[in-house]
Amino acid sequence: MPFSRTNVIMLQNFKAISLSYKKAPLDIRELIALDESSCRIFLQTLKGFLQATDILVLSTCNRTEVYYNSDTDYSTEIVKLLGITKGIDNISRYFDYFTILNEHDDAVQHLFDVSMGLESQVVGDMQISNQVKVAYQWSADNETAGPFLHRLMHTIFFTNKRVVQETSFRDGAASTSYAAIELIEELTGEGAEPNILVVGVGEIGADVCRNLKDLGYKNVKITNRTLAKAKVLAEECALEVLPFEEIVQGMKEADVIISSVARETPFFTKEMVKRLNALTYKFFIDLAVPRSVEPEVESIPGVLVYNIDTIQNKASEALQRRISSIPKVKEIVAESIEQFNDWSKEMMVSPTIHRLKNALETIRQEEIARYVKKLGPKEAKLVDSITKSMMQKIIKLPVLQLKAACKRGEAETLIDLLNDLFSLENQPAESDQNPG
Repeated sequence: MPFSRTNVIMLQNFKAISLSYKKAPLDIRELIALDESSCRIFLQTLKGFLQATDILVLSTCNRTEVYYNSDTDYSTEIVKLLGITKGIDNISRYFDYFTILNEHDDAVQHLFDVSMGLESQVVGDMQISNQVKVAYQWSADNETAGPFLHRLMHTIFFTNKRVVQETSFRDGAASTSYAAIELIEELTGEGAEPNILVVGVGEIGADVCRNLKDLGYKNVKITNRTLAKAKVLAEECALEVLPFEEIVQGMKEADVIISSVARETPFFTKEMVKRLNALTYKFFIDLAVPRSVEPEVESIPGVLVYNIDTIQNKASEALQRRISSIPKVKEIVAESIEQFNDWSKEMMVSPTIHRLKNALETIRQEEIARYVKKLGPKEAKLVDSITKSMMQKIIKLPVLQLKAACKRGEAETLIDLLNDLFSLENQPAESDQNPG
């Protein structure tokens, strides 16, 4: 690109398009959500069709989002390309469910807030930071991440570490399904591999299964009266289906039974559980309302029952701690964004710094060339070392002044002055002469 004063400062134009639970119901989110394979295909499609850099695609059960760096608003094109990737005809009819963030600062702030869990349905969601890391890895793998996105993501990861260390924002389980799994860890011991049977795959049962999968539990079986529904969830979560008529055998093998069976009277009765002749502890976690486990079940030796009140109290306490931490989290995020913006501004003047270094290096080398033939090898080496040291000291102050002016938003005047003094139009933007 030819040098001109209009492109001296290369402003970043980070943008985002977001479909989330805030505007889109579950059936729309499910329709548009991307699995890993679709995400990778979509990234390549975006890379090929858009004049954009630093492309990131994030897709979870609560949101599907695209972040990109471009002067152009590509939100309409992105939705159309998403439709092609998903095989959805006339996807533009869902356009109003998307939120468009075309202001750079808004898009950066949104990605920080999403990554911290400030935008999650369950505030402080423990899974989102890992999902963002995976999305970034896909960008890196598909070569859609440039220096801007690399720096942004590493700033976000560092910020997340501060949030974990300095606040209670990630403490405890703040949803019923998370709290149920946290209870399993308490009951069976962290790092243990309990046999778990999930009975009933309604909304809460399905959430439990997804969380068990995300947290790496291996020995999980699911059972449901409607076998087809259980099979769909089992395929999604890579879990084993137990035919409902074999539930008694499944209960015998299970250490933990999680029930969300919807019916007016308890499904698990004292007589039913007593016939299991349990030789080890069995834990029933009853997430159903009305209760699906008869209270008298707990009178059987070795059997413990935990109901929805126990779980929700645990979730409510954790949620309150998280909500109380939000101001501190926002303060940490604001500090990180300020530091990131300082870096971004410095990157804008980086080409000018390289041109200035190259201009001074050219002067140095031209002057050395005039005298080096009269010098011996030792003298030439000494002169080279002395002049390099001089140039580094000479350039230090202009570089510091340029970076400081950039932070104040006053860099253009200084860039123009340096350009006039050293004819920077004739210099390459990269420091390819290695001035040392």
